[in-house]
Amino acid sequence: MENLPITINLINNISLMFLITFLLSNTTPFKNIILNRQNTFVNKMFLAIIFSLFGIFGTYYGFPIEGAIANSRVIGIMVAGLLGGPFVGISAGLIAGFHRWVIDIGGFTAFACMISTIVAGIIGSIGYKYKNRFEKIWVLGFFLTIIAEVIQMGIIIIIAKPYLAAVSLVKTIFVPMTLMNSIGVMLFLLLINNIFKEQERKAAIQSELALKITEKTLPYLRNGINKETALATCKIIHSMAKVDAVAITKGEEILAHVGIGSDHHWPGEIVQTSSTKAVLKAKKSIIVENKDEVGCSNKTCRLNSAVITPLMKKSKVIGVLKIYKTEKNAITSIDVKLAEGLARLFSTQIELAEVDYNAQLLAKAELKALQAQINPHFLFNALNTIVSMVRIDPDTARKLLINLSTFLRENFREKDDMIDISSELKHIEAYLEIEKARFGERLNVEYSINDYNFKIPHLILQPLVENAVKHGIYTKKDGGTISIIINEDKKNYIIKIEDDGVGFNPDSQEPIGHGIALKNIDTRLKSIYGDDYGLKIQSSENIGTKVLINIPKAGSLN
Repeated sequence: MENLPITINLINNISLMFLITFLLSNTTPFKNIILNRQNTFVNKMFLAIIFSLFGIFGTYYGFPIEGAIANSRVIGIMVAGLLGGPFVGISAGLIAGFHRWVIDIGGFTAFACMISTIVAGIIGSIGYKYKNRFEKIWVLGFFLTIIAEVIQMGIIIIIAKPYLAAVSLVKTIFVPMTLMNSIGVMLFLLLINNIFKEQERKAAIQSELALKITEKTLPYLRNGINKETALATCKIIHSMAKVDAVAITKGEEILAHVGIGSDHHWPGEIVQTSSTKAVLKAKKSIIVENKDEVGCSNKTCRLNSAVITPLMKKSKVIGVLKIYKTEKNAITSIDVKLAEGLARLFSTQIELAEVDYNAQLLAKAELKALQAQINPHFLFNALNTIVSMVRIDPDTARKLLINLSTFLRENFREKDDMIDISSELKHIEAYLEIEKARFGERLNVEYSINDYNFKIPHLILQPLVENAVKHGIYTKKDGGTISIIINEDKKNYIIKIEDDGVGFNPDSQEPIGHGIALKNIDTRLKSIYGDDYGLKIQSSENIGTKVLINIPKAGSLN
């Protein structure tokens, strides 16, 4: 019966600590840190202080007995080590242990209790290392606490003086402290485990929410990302996710901002927050916890926390999705997962929209190419040239017919998106042979081509060559030379179409084009290979024009 008062006191202590922990577990900062969303030094220190206070609480509300204190101090320290790791566990042990010694300097168990408290932090930290091997962490905590209490009793017997008083104390407190503190740690860990279960439940809800948002925004994002589609998307997220503000940018331009802050975050303006610029540069999500970190230049801005995540197209950042809250430290791991999940889904939809657009563009471009390239003038001129050759030079006429046939077959056959460079060159050669027959000595063609074997988008080179003939050489009185050059470097095959024709002033006019317009060729190349692989055009009046195309080798794209 002598253990009963000790047991009752420990139960009261544990109950009060459990209540405090329950209330604390419902605060956002505590939950975020426990869930290891941000494992920073500040957060670790925060946990160490919180759990050391639990240890100090256990000391103050302990049961005085035989010149010592029967207490629940070990509970906070063990939980600190098991959940926070070595730094948190040992720091909490040091703080709570030093406090125990300070309030009872000269007490016959004061120093022994300080040492045992630090040891408890170490034992909890060891458990942290192996906790993933246990399906139920509370079972691990229960048995480690028993070990910690056994070691504590041993330390008291070894260090505390007088020896007989230490032995008597241990006999009295060993059973109730070992049993109740082990149960206390178990209950604490079960409570913390509920935080993780709540996290899983909310994650499932957020996943469902993300899918519903995506379903509603899909009709808008199919049209690509612009001010109208971004505004509709932000309104949907703001309404369904119940956040304080949502924004989408394209690069550093604000496309839409819905909710708090819309009075100064205007569409069409450059972003005002340094945090957004940081995401664009770093290509990864960031979480901001206060107004200073948000970095809005408007002093009246009420937005105090946010998760900002990049919108990607292939490997490039094209903008950001921002979810804001007005409270500090209000962004949860659930918010982060929602934002990142939506960003991934939106990025996919944006890419698909571009693919659809480019497919339409390509279809129109190819149709225009056929209409423009196989126009009556070309056919009439080619046929008239052949007719004139029939009588005077039948062999040449025969060759021209073969070239015309090759040219037409190449245009009318079913085309793959990518063809061998050799096929594209045959197409060019057939066209140039027909044009040389018309222009005679006014048109010269030079080839500098090594034996390369690679594929290019169909109908890319021939329109460029045709453009050089008609708008470079044909308008020059003495004619000129077209050079087709193919070489390579470590990353790319390099194709050059050069002419010494009339040229143009790049500063005063657009390049003259026809068939598949130069802009369409540029767009096709960029859509296939990336923005760094568009057309490069150099031209000078009365000197000529150079068109450069880089085709990346396999594995050279990011």
